[in-house]
Amino acid sequence: MSGSPETGYVLKRFRPIMPAFDALQEESRLEGYWMLVRLADGWAGGRNKFLKRGEALFGAWHGPELAGVCGLNIDPYFGGMRHGRVRHLFVSARHRRNGLGRVLVETVIDRARQYFTVLNTRAPKEAFGFYERLGFQPVAGEEFVTHRMIFGKGG
Repeated sequence: MSGSPETGYVLKRFRPIMPAFDALQEESRLEGYWMLVRLADGWAGGRNKFLKRGEALFGAWHGPELAGVCGLNIDPYFGGMRHGRVRHLFVSARHRRNGLGRVLVETVIDRARQYFTVLNTRAPKEAFGFYERLGFQPVAGEEFVTHRMIFGKGG
């Protein structure tokens, strides 16, 4: 799909059913993050396979290692299909602080622009600055959204 030769990462769509994903999922769980466990459960149960209009699940590969993941879904907390949602962003500790998270979310943003008028996320407090640097605006008073990016009527 896309790659960054200077960093050695290749981003492409993937399915979370391979040993490389299992290792990343275990790392996230040991750090106290459950988003990849929920991702695997949703996939295995057929509840979320990232197959609806505009949806995609991206993996960042560094050789045979899955270094990070990020998905895009239709936002389940809003009616209709105009709101997208950043899902399950996680980057392995060995690959943090080098821009990989930014590249993953920018990939999701680029795809979201084609299908949605709004892109939402619910980020942990420690990630607020990260999303704001990417252009997301803070949202107050919504239970399931901390930040939002509005693309406008053109989608």
